[in-house]
Amino acid sequence: MAGHTQNEITIAAPVDLVWDMTNDVANWPELFSEYASAEILSQEGNKTTFRLTMHPDDNGKVWSWVSERETHRDTLNVRARRVETGPFAHMNIVWRYEKVREGTRMVWTQDFAMKPDAPVDDAWMTNNINHNSKVQMALIRDRIEQAARERRPVPTLSD
Repeated sequence: MAGHTQNEITIAAPVDLVWDMTNDVANWPELFSEYASAEILSQEGNKTTFRLTMHPDDNGKVWSWVSERETHRDTLNVRARRVETGPFAHMNIVWRYEKVREGTRMVWTQDFAMKPDAPVDDAWMTNNINHNSKVQMALIRDRIEQAARERRPVPTLSD
């Protein structure tokens, strides 16, 4: 058995802003609450290799791994995979963006499998990812919507 999750959120902001903010990996610690740091290791064309480091967990353990991310602006999707898989046998993520009447729909689809000796199984990780994705997506939505409000011109008395 392998794990599969799909979560989505609609953000009341233009697709260009959502795309730019969510694909600025170096600034992910400002966008996500779970990342302590994001270090860009290399960038070639539309492919970025980077190291993510999380804040310490409840036991004080700090998790860190290297991932690759390939953006496809023309089709509004991103394909990512963990290079250093840690407890995962594999972890692949697709981000899709869609212009909708309300702004931008962002969808994360994750396909993965845990290694046999991992401390948790696929079912546990599926539940964990589903829960955490909803928390992070809501936070990202709020931060992008705030940025969109700050970018709108303020009407003046002469308007």
